[in-house]
Amino acid sequence: MKTEPSQLSASELAPLLASGRLTAEAVARSCLERVSLRDGELRAWAFVAPDAVIEQARALDRAGPRGPLFGIPVGVKDVILTRDMPTQYNSQIYRGFHPRIDAACVATLRAAGALIFGKVDTVEFAATGRPAPTRNPHHPAHTPGGSSSGSAAAVADFHVPLALGTQTGGSMIRPASYCGVYGFKPTWNLVSPEGAKMFSATLDTIGWFGRSAADLALMLRVFDPESAPPLALAGARVALCRSPVWRQADADTRAAFEGAAERLRLAGAEVVELTLPAPFERLPALQLLIMRAEARGTFLAEHRMHAAELHASLNAMVENAHGISRAQLCEAYDTAAACRAAFDRIAAAYDVVLTPSTVGCAPAGLEQTGPLTFNGIWSLLQVPVANVPGFTGAGGLPVGLSVTGPRFADARVLAAAQALGALFEPLSI
Repeated sequence: MKTEPSQLSASELAPLLASGRLTAEAVARSCLERVSLRDGELRAWAFVAPDAVIEQARALDRAGPRGPLFGIPVGVKDVILTRDMPTQYNSQIYRGFHPRIDAACVATLRAAGALIFGKVDTVEFAATGRPAPTRNPHHPAHTPGGSSSGSAAAVADFHVPLALGTQTGGSMIRPASYCGVYGFKPTWNLVSPEGAKMFSATLDTIGWFGRSAADLALMLRVFDPESAPPLALAGARVALCRSPVWRQADADTRAAFEGAAERLRLAGAEVVELTLPAPFERLPALQLLIMRAEARGTFLAEHRMHAAELHASLNAMVENAHGISRAQLCEAYDTAAACRAAFDRIAAAYDVVLTPSTVGCAPAGLEQTGPLTFNGIWSLLQVPVANVPGFTGAGGLPVGLSVTGPRFADARVLAAAQALGALFEPLSI
């Protein structure tokens, strides 16, 4: 082959592996070589056992092609249980923790023929506290975003074609934008969260990263049999939703958004501005309130047993340092529920709802993973969201845009992401 297997996307690898033109072992060795070459600088991985990866690949080859992900290496965020690898949450409390059981999503991937390659690094507990040591593949002095830091970086740097992540606020879409890859947060609870460490039970969603919208769709079909036809942009109704926090967008995001709108018009789409109703203005603040309130129960055991090792911000949430009352939480739940139903109705009128992914490009430094400004609203609405790369900011770093839609319109959102990806790449601003 002219191209190293590690350089191929999941959707490119799948037919080669299924037909026997590539073996799972050849793909695994190519990915391991890339990790060996690059991860000393990138530091995307919390755990990889090369001999075990090769053993797993050989077992797949002996069994023969089965399942849509046969032989495709997948990284797993290190807050998701894996039976044959430790799960340490980037926490001193769980150093060496090895429960020897798969999370439901990992078991589902194994049944689909995937090669579970290793554990990618994360912000502590996929929440707050110690950041992952991972660097941005495009510029090592910049953050890759978080909390799914290693997941996005490993896919962007050609270590693996697919990686699982999680999102509570912006932990999938933000790193996908910063690292210049496709990222997908499905509808809340479309993928079972069993076996993944929770931060917020009504926000946390398991998603994944790939190098094309087709990769995201390949993974989606493992968890959801629904499909959607390709989207033709000529004549499509596209809503530009700047969202209630548009004023915080920097010049790079504004230029990408306006550039995308112009491209869509030139492609023959009907482009309209979508201003969400007044109650949606409250959602960014309510997302934070719910996240903090639900963390009280999530981290109660760690607080009671390991308060000294638990980050101060997590201890503060358990202790309700923000003073959130049960009445406030109920009112936040009720407002979010009403807005979810309203957004489903609003978004159903469009083929595409386009919105910013991030404030701008990845900021310099590794201590902070960037603000979740443009993400929290969609996490709270529990809708599917896909980051579409293709734009480059003034500093040469990627900046993405997001496609969203009604709850459980996941396949339709990815069809839109595929159409937009073909339109955007490789634009620069």
